[in-house]
Amino acid sequence: MSDAESQLDVRWPIGLLFGVIGFVVAAYGLLVPPEAALPASAENLDRDWGLVMLLFGLLMIWGGWTAGRRRR
Repeated sequence: MSDAESQLDVRWPIGLLFGVIGFVVAAYGLLVPPEAALPASAENLDRDWGLVMLLFGLLMIWGGWTAGRRRR
């Protein structure tokens, strides 16, 4: 096995990390009313930024997956 085959693409763990954390934050934002988290704010920042993090994680996973397919 060569060095190129044994190396893990860094996009996979970063994507998984952001995906899991984004999912948890977005779920919290969807399940808990925004008044409970920040009484002075009418915006649901947890939901919005959780979805942004989830999208970023999915894009990183997709990038790692397509790069792995191109190497074969």
